Amino acid sequence: MKSRVNTKNIVKQVRIALVLYDDMLATSVSLPVEMLRAGEALALKQDSSNPELAIEMVAESLAAVSTRAIIHLKPEATVENAQQPDFAFIPSLWRNPRPLLKSHPKTITWLNKIWQQGATLIGGGTGVCFMAESGLLDHHPATTHWHYAKQFQRNYPLVELKPDFFITQSERIYCAASLNALADIVIHLITQIYGRRIAQQVELNFSHEIRKPYEEQRYLEGAVDRHTDELITQIQFWMKNNLNSTHTLANVAEQFGLSSRSLSRRFKLATAVTAIEYWQQLRIEAAKELLASTNLAIQEVGFHVGFQDQGHLTRLFKKYLHLTPKAYRTRVRKKLFS
Repeated sequence: MKSRVNTKNIVKQVRIALVLYDDMLATSVSLPVEMLRAGEALALKQDSSNPELAIEMVAESLAAVSTRAIIHLKPEATVENAQQPDFAFIPSLWRNPRPLLKSHPKTITWLNKIWQQGATLIGGGTGVCFMAESGLLDHHPATTHWHYAKQFQRNYPLVELKPDFFITQSERIYCAASLNALADIVIHLITQIYGRRIAQQVELNFSHEIRKPYEEQRYLEGAVDRHTDELITQIQFWMKNNLNSTHTLANVAEQFGLSSRSLSRRFKLATAVTAIEYWQQLRIEAAKELLASTNLAIQEVGFHVGFQDQGHLTRLFKKYLHLTPKAYRTRVRKKLFS
């Protein structure tokens, strides 16, 4: 990110590059931009000192790019004179990417260059091949559209393909197997830029369906949640399958032969969050699904996910979502059925 001088104050900018080429899936760049712009508008309304977005469409030439949606996009800069971005989106393709890769050597070189200079790259579907071609993904995890997975593995044997994951994250490189997965990455990035509350508002506006949290969908290289503490893994599994348990953490610790202090210390060390925070987040996600997909009373929803009184559920919803359970249900139902 950089700063530009304003007559009144200094306004930070987040620089976004949208890589363009023929036969790209237009939604691979239009959806991220619309979501990011929504986050920007909400954030600036909340606090005018929040970062603004500087978005630039980049291609190998300034000729209009033809997309599969019969939409023509006009690049604003070539790869030779484009700004150094903070984030660069590489869109998916409808067809075999091999011919396009051969005709876009400058784009591949540019992606390597901007990554070396600190940019974060986000590839969607077969657009991931551009990063693989540059060598940036060698010995790192990646995913791609399921239809192209086998060919990808043949073409890039040094890449650790994770076809069972919709999202992979390795250092400053994100790969999305689908458009929905790309949207989830964008929400994650909005959280980084503008904070969790803004990201949650954007998510509610753009996606009414109940989806797993970003952290549960992605393969994160060196992730703390893919730890080697087998006992903590067993405890995590038990928590996921006993959301409505009335056990306290002290009971859980005793059940697994640990003291409360040892459980707290080992859990935080292995997962980077406290055991109570982890369990609360699991319960909140389960409650969100029940509120959206069932007609259970809010008190019953609370019972199903382990809260013995509705007030506790409401307090946690306000803490994590800045909404009451009733307000969350109203907003999601309105989007589902309007």
